[in-house]
This record gives sequence, C-alpha cells and structure tokens, in this order.
Amino acid sequence: MAQFTTLTSRVVVMPVENIDTDQIIPARYLKTTDKAGLGGNLFADWRYAADGAPIPGFVLNQPAAKGAAVLLAGDNFGCGSSREHAPWALTAFGFRAVISTSFADIFLGNALKNGLLPVTVDPATHRALISALAAFPVAEVTIDLASQKLTLPGGKTASFPIDGFSKTCLLEGVDELGYILTFAPEIAAFERRSEGAPGTGAGGPS
Repeated sequence: MAQFTTLTSRVVVMPVENIDTDQIIPARYLKTTDKAGLGGNLFADWRYAADGAPIPGFVLNQPAAKGAAVLLAGDNFGCGSSREHAPWALTAFGFRAVISTSFADIFLGNALKNGLLPVTVDPATHRALISALAAFPVAEVTIDLASQKLTLPGGKTASFPIDGFSKTCLLEGVDELGYILTFAPEIAAFERRSEGAPGTGAGGPS
C-alpha cells in the first residue's frame, strides 16, 4: 500500500451528495480483479457519452483535474454496495484523499485498506472550502496525516478523525498483513518459546 504522510494538492470539486459506488465505478467494470486501468472507468457514466466520447463539461475531463490528488465530494460519499473496486478506481485515477462531511462505513473501511484517505470535515469547513475553490480553482490544500490536520487555501486548518490502526498503516505504507509482518521477529521468538514449553512440542514430555 502506498505510504501517506503529507499531501499538498489541487482539488477536484464534485459536491454531489450521496454519490454511490455504482456511480464511482459502474457494475459492468467489476469483473476485473486487476486495479490497473480502472482509473479510466472512474465515474464512467458521468464522464463519457453513449459513444464513448468524453463529456467536456464533466469535471474529470477538464484540464484542471489532471494531476489533482484530492477529491472534494458531497455528503454520504461512497454509499451503496460494498465493492472494493470503488477505492481502486479512485486511486488508479490518481486520488489519494477524498474530503466530505461523511462517508458510508463500508466504503470508508475499503478506502483505508487501499491507501485512500477519507477526510471527514464539518459542514462549515466544507462550505468554506467550496467557496475558496470557487474563487480560486487552482488553489491547493494540505493534508497532514500525522497531525490529522487539513489546511485550506488561506491557512485555516481543520482536524479530521481516523482510527489509530488505519493511521499507522497509512503512515508506514503497509496493509493489515504488512503490519503483522513487521512483528515477524517477535512472532518467531514466541513460536520458539512455545515449541520449547513443556507439553507443547519437541521440548515437552514424550
């Protein structure tokens, strides 16, 4: 999993409420088990016309979206089905964080497991960010995971929540298995002690 420490980036603004996972990545793209290429199908039904041509007015098709690593979404982002392909598609496009006032629980868990940081802010901060980006669309925000701080254009900061385990995994760039493997020496030592304990193996009574 890609490490996340501090990110400074431009923002793609898509303040639509209740964006569900079928809108993020339509069901017809779920047959793949490979993350590669999913970024091209992100928001496919909003992004492309019936003939496959990009819709010029859609935000991801505009030049300003290129290289932006933060998505600003509306409330209840990621609702709907539990497909892990949704964070896959977002990260494959290049997003490392999504800012919203709330996230669906299953999407939030899937995002954290795949290196995508959900940044939950209060409605006032959300409105302030939308206003700032409307006035200056190429403005940047900074997300500092260690301090759990979001810095808006102009310098205002807001805190955001994250559970301690997910935070550690993101800061270290490891998934759940990778985190366990960081304790490999301790696990091996425990196994050696267990094997030598009475009644538990070669060191026990015959």
